[in-house]
Amino acid sequence: MAVSSESTLLFAQDAPEGFFGDRADKCVREEGFCPEWIADNYQRYIDPFWEHVFLTVVPVTIGFILAFSLALLAHRHRWLIGPVAGVTGALYTIPSVAFFFLLQPITGLGKTTAIVALTCYTLLIIFRNVITGLAAVPDDAKDAGRGMGLTERQMLWKVELPLALPEILAGLRIATTTTVGLAALAFLANGGGLGAELDAQRFFKSNVVVAGGLCILLAAVLDVIILGFQRLVTPWQRAAT
Repeated sequence: MAVSSESTLLFAQDAPEGFFGDRADKCVREEGFCPEWIADNYQRYIDPFWEHVFLTVVPVTIGFILAFSLALLAHRHRWLIGPVAGVTGALYTIPSVAFFFLLQPITGLGKTTAIVALTCYTLLIIFRNVITGLAAVPDDAKDAGRGMGLTERQMLWKVELPLALPEILAGLRIATTTTVGLAALAFLANGGGLGAELDAQRFFKSNVVVAGGLCILLAAVLDVIILGFQRLVTPWQRAAT
């Protein structure tokens, strides 16, 4: 929904004198998008940015450990794939805003609620990609491993998982960039992050540009890091290209 220029003007007019900084005060009240304000107030985004990094990295890490473990268990006991996918799928379908409020009576206000909700949203994506990657391992590679006398455990760690890594890390990339976006709603649980800045000054164009731009930048940087790690641990893919 677009924000009207009248709403922007009302926000600027209601702000206390000097709120935006002396140099940018006139620009903010008359235009709404002000590079001068951004230059004067970039410090206000430093702490929320690092909170956003925390709200992204911690849930993705916990979610990866949980989903990866469940996927390995389900890979060994195939009947578990349906139930685990069903439970994680049900958690994924809960609307994010509702999830933050539903958890508050249990975990209270703060980062714990945000981390629990964000972790739940990563489970389905990572679980499915691990299962898909393991299922796509060629039978010829498995037969070669058995011919070399590898045990089932050795087969998993030395043959199946290395060949499934591209699919697994693709799921991790999707889960990470998704979490960056969902973490902007953590302010609903008093969890902080860049979403708190967007909510505090929702009608101010400069604020939206900076906070939104930092979210995009964070998602891009984390995606490049994971992609670089993938290229490092899968040298055979580089050789093939």
